Amino acid sequence: MVLSDQDYRLIAEIQGGLPLTSHPYAEIGRRIGLDEKSVIERIDAMQSSGVIKRLGIVVRHHELGYTANAMVVWDVPDHRIDEVGEKLGALDCITLCYQRPRRLPDWPYNLFCMIHGQEREKVLAYIDKLVNSEGLDDIPHKVLFSGRRFKQRGARYQ
Repeated sequence: MVLSDQDYRLIAEIQGGLPLTSHPYAEIGRRIGLDEKSVIERIDAMQSSGVIKRLGIVVRHHELGYTANAMVVWDVPDHRIDEVGEKLGALDCITLCYQRPRRLPDWPYNLFCMIHGQEREKVLAYIDKLVNSEGLDDIPHKVLFSGRRFKQRGARYQ
């Protein structure tokens, strides 16, 4: 899909969040010179072509009481990375799941997933249950709880 200047303006408008009005697409259209229907059609076309992978909300979990946030890092054998990543990524409790390169010799972990909870003990218990139920007890992992939040927002593109 070839993007027009108006498409780029539309992306710039929606990446900061939708306006909190009863007709957010009409408001965005007003800002960039399109009607509501055209905004919806352009977003749909960009989603269909893969330019926009997903459109959703950023939940500020800390404000909702989810302060026991754990990044679980896994040392997954390379031949199992797709299997384990897809298994973990399919779980509702996992909000992020991605592969990163190892940084040997100090950092052997190559799969990262985020779990949010309200109590540290419950998150740890849930991770233990997850390890057992998903057959991951043979994969070394560490649980890293967040200490301090510096920033939380959706992606922004230049």
